[in-house]
Amino acid sequence: MNLRHENIRMVSKLVVVAAGMFAFGYALVPIYKAICEVTGINILALGERNIPGAKATLPANTQVDTSRSITVEFDANSRGPWEFRPAQRSLQVHPGELTTVMYEFQNVQNRRISAQAIPSYAPKQASAHFNKLECFCFNQYTLEPGEKKSWPVVFVIDPKLSRDVTTITLSYTFFEVGGKTPAAPVADASAQVAVGVGS
Repeated sequence: MNLRHENIRMVSKLVVVAAGMFAFGYALVPIYKAICEVTGINILALGERNIPGAKATLPANTQVDTSRSITVEFDANSRGPWEFRPAQRSLQVHPGELTTVMYEFQNVQNRRISAQAIPSYAPKQASAHFNKLECFCFNQYTLEPGEKKSWPVVFVIDPKLSRDVTTITLSYTFFEVGGKTPAAPVADASAQVAVGVGS
C-alpha cells in the first residue's frame, strides 16, 4: 500500500514536470520574439511586425560593394560524350553579392557513368576571391543513361578583389571518374579576362 502510494506521488510529480516543460517550450517562441525586438538581435523579428500603413525595411547588406560590377562568364568543357553547359553564359554581379547560376548536364550514353567537375578561373588572381558556398564540383555524381541534372553554383566574390579585375571566367571541366583526370583548361588570350582600370 505504501509502495503504491509512493508510485502515485512519483507519477503525479512527473506529470507536473512534463506539463511544465511543455508550457515552457510553448512559451519560448513569443519570449524569443520579445527579446529579439527589445535587443535588436534578430532582424527578422522586425520584418514580422504588423504596423498598419507602414512597410518594414531591413538594413542593407553593407558587405555588398555597389560601387562596381564584375562580369562573370561561365564556361563548360566535357571530357566524354555527354552534354554539359551553363544555363546562362554571363551575368553582372557586385562584389559581396550572393549569386546563383545553374549548370545543366545530360548523360547521352547508353550506360551509367560517374563523373565530377574541376573548376578553373581566369585571371588566376580571382580564384582566391571567388568563394563558392554550394557547387556540384564538391561531389561525384552517378547518372543513368539519358538522365538529366541541373546543379546550382552559389558564390560570392570577395570585395577585396582588385578593382582592376572587371571580368572573371569560371570554367568547369566535367570528366568521367575512373578515367584519366584532365588538366584544367587554359583560357586563350582572347577568352582571358578583360582587365580594366577601376576607379
